Amino acid sequence: MTWLADTLSATATTSPESTQQAIGYPTLFLLVLFGALVPVIPTGALVSSAAVVAFHQSAPFALALVFVTASLAAFLGDIALYWLGRRGMGSKNGSRWLEAIRARAPEERLTQAQERLADHGVTVLVLSRLVPAGRIPVMLACLLAEWPIRRFARGNAPACLAWAVTYQLIGILGGSLFPEPWEGVVAAVALTVVISAAPTVWRRVRGTTPA
Repeated sequence: MTWLADTLSATATTSPESTQQAIGYPTLFLLVLFGALVPVIPTGALVSSAAVVAFHQSAPFALALVFVTASLAAFLGDIALYWLGRRGMGSKNGSRWLEAIRARAPEERLTQAQERLADHGVTVLVLSRLVPAGRIPVMLACLLAEWPIRRFARGNAPACLAWAVTYQLIGILGGSLFPEPWEGVVAAVALTVVISAAPTVWRRVRGTTPA
């Protein structure tokens, strides 16, 4: 999870920051985009790590570029996945993308997402990216509700902006607490892992608590 930030930090000692940025931002964009399509990459940790490195750079607007890169990549990845899901919904045989979305949306989470989407609409979509493992069930709920892609995009845009800001702030916090970028990266990644794992741990604890 930290190899991107470690690479960025290491190149800073052997090459100008301009070269570091030329490598780092496209890499961040591609990884977040791919992570939105195939949700196995910890994209939140990537954004936090990139924010730590940017925090320690002298180049102006480094943090702003991380924010723009991450939010744009997340938005485009979500839109592409939603478009593929809609194609699967309209296909007689479905699609592997739609099946992948369904496989990552447990029935209980999907039911909750559908109920909240019916009650609160776009607000649920905006918040879905801030809730660990909340993006895919809400996206599937939107697909099942037959939301047009324009309506999904209007709600997803602020969701991606809020997501990028949140994980960038985690990175800035980690970068401000430690003098060395790698220390901040470790702290930021650890915090994102804790945040991501907390809901799962809480559900398991509730499930094992005696009535």
